[in-house]
Amino acid sequence: MKINATACAILLAATAALLAAPSPKSVIQGDSRRKVRAEVVEVDDSGVATHGVVEFGTERLKVKLDDGREVLAYNELRGQLELDKKFKPGDTALVSLPADGLDDGETAVACDHWRLGWGWALFACFAAFLCWFGGWSGVRALFTFFFSCLVVWKFLVPAAISGWSAKWSAFLAVAVLTATIVFVVAGLTRKGVAAFAGSMLGVIASLGLAEFFARAMRVDGATMPFAQQVLYAGCPGVDLFDIFLGAVILASSGAVMDLGMDISAGVEEVHRHNKSLGFRDLFASGARIGRAVVGTMTTTLLLAYSGGYLTLLMKFAAEGTKPADFLNSTLVGAEIVKTLVGSFGLVLVAPFTAMTAAFVFSRPGRRKTF
Repeated sequence: MKINATACAILLAATAALLAAPSPKSVIQGDSRRKVRAEVVEVDDSGVATHGVVEFGTERLKVKLDDGREVLAYNELRGQLELDKKFKPGDTALVSLPADGLDDGETAVACDHWRLGWGWALFACFAAFLCWFGGWSGVRALFTFFFSCLVVWKFLVPAAISGWSAKWSAFLAVAVLTATIVFVVAGLTRKGVAAFAGSMLGVIASLGLAEFFARAMRVDGATMPFAQQVLYAGCPGVDLFDIFLGAVILASSGAVMDLGMDISAGVEEVHRHNKSLGFRDLFASGARIGRAVVGTMTTTLLLAYSGGYLTLLMKFAAEGTKPADFLNSTLVGAEIVKTLVGSFGLVLVAPFTAMTAAFVFSRPGRRKTF
C-alpha cells in the first residue's frame, strides 16, 4: 500500500504540473474575438440554397446573450457536411463577438452548437460510475484517464507543432503513460515491472513495423483527418509521415498495456501457487495465457479501426469498386498499416511479457517489491 500511495502521489504531482503548464501556443495570429454562449431565438434560412445533399449560403439568426440582449448572428454553410451546422429556435449556440463588444449594425458569428453542458454531464456520469464500481481502483483509473488527456494535449501536441519528431514524442508519451498507469495499478512490484517491460517491447516493435511497412506501401500520412489544414494553420514544416507513425503507436498503446498487465498478473498468480516453477514453466504458462486473449484483443483493434472508416467502405461498396482497386487506394492502405501493425505489435506483446515475467518471477531470493 505504501508503494501504491507513493505512485499515486507522483501521479498527482505530475498532473498538477501539467495543469499548470501552458496550453499549445498558436503559430499564427489568433482570433481576438471572444466566444460566448447564446440561445437561438429566430432562424432565417432564406439565404440558404440546396444543391444535391449539401447546402450553401448564409443562415441568419437572432440570438439571445446571457445578459439578455438579442443580437443578429450569421452562420455560413459551405457545402461540407462534416463541418457545416444548422440551427433551429431553442438551440444553444457558441457565438463569436468582437473583443470590445458589438457596435450598432454589427453582427455576431455563430461558430457551433454549445455542447459542453451535455459533455460535462456525460463525463460526470462516467466518473461517478467508475468510482462507484471500481472503488479506489476506479478513482486511480479516473486520475490516469485525466493524466493521459493532459499528456497528449500539453506535451505531445505542442511537441509536434514545435517541430520535434512526432514519432519519438509519441513514443515518449506512451512510455510515460504506460509507466504511470501500470505502476499506479500494480505498484512498484515485479508484476508491474514485467508488464511495463513487455508493453514497451511491443511498442518498440510496433514502431519499427510501422516505419518499414508504411514506407514500403507508400503511405505518407496525408490521409489523416485535417492533415492539410495543419499545414495551412502555420505548420508547413511538420512531417506528416512522422505524425502518422506516432499516431499508429499511440492508438494501439492502450490495448498493448492492457494485454501486458493481463499476462503479467497471470504469471504472478501461477508463481504464487507454485514457487518452485522455473523460467521455462512460467514462460509456458504466460504464453498459454497470451494465446487465450490475443484473438479477442486483435479483433477488438480491428473493430475499433473499422468504425473510423465505415463510411469509406460504404462509398466503395455503393460505387461498385472492386476489392483489388480499393485495397490499393491510399486511404485504405493507411488503415491497413494502422490495423495490422497495431495488431502485430499486440500479438508480440504476449511472448515479450511472458518472457519478462518468467524471468522476473523465476529469480530466486528476490523481494516482491522494489
